Amino acid sequence: MDLVLVHGMGRTPLSMMRLRRRLRRAGHHPVLFGYSPTVETLQGVTARLVKLIDRRVDTRHYALVGHSLGTVIIRTALGHLESRAPAACIFLAPPMRACKAALFFSRFRLYRLLTGEMGQLLARDAFMDPLPMPSAPTRIYAGTGGPRTPWLPFGMEANDGILSVSEATGRYTAMSVEVPAVHTFIMNSTPVRDDMIRFLESIDREARSSTADYRE
Repeated sequence: MDLVLVHGMGRTPLSMMRLRRRLRRAGHHPVLFGYSPTVETLQGVTARLVKLIDRRVDTRHYALVGHSLGTVIIRTALGHLESRAPAACIFLAPPMRACKAALFFSRFRLYRLLTGEMGQLLARDAFMDPLPMPSAPTRIYAGTGGPRTPWLPFGMEANDGILSVSEATGRYTAMSVEVPAVHTFIMNSTPVRDDMIRFLESIDREARSSTADYRE
């Protein structure tokens, strides 16, 4: 299956290289997508992602894989992909609602300079809440490898160091899998990789079965 991998904030496509190698070994065809929140707008990045999908993947059967801010970009792009929607989506440590980290850091000028418009949007309920979810099968991976102690921002709540599990799952706990990973490196987690590959295999099997039924 063709896959598009979208990295998170403060990272580059290099952060998805290890995952790309693992997915290639599993028989998939992953493509990396890069962007810079410092100098690009969400609208501009979304338009580029849609163009890449049209140009580089088989739009009849493909999946989108996003990490952190990359999942927000994917959800924003869904409204532009109705006639060629993905067969599946995979969200790694996604902010499913305005998160504490963005709310806290958005007060600082350096954060605003480095993360631009997109960093500010992560702190706004009015932007995050209406974002569309895929109509296709979707898997959410929420990390639990962050510290838990009463004097830290998350207290004893399960978290990945940046997002709490509740922030990473929102209303979609039925789609989620909790993994012992931290936010920044969740894409390199072995449990994530193994479950992701099984999930994609199930999507492929279902597609082949549907094709066979149609031919009969």
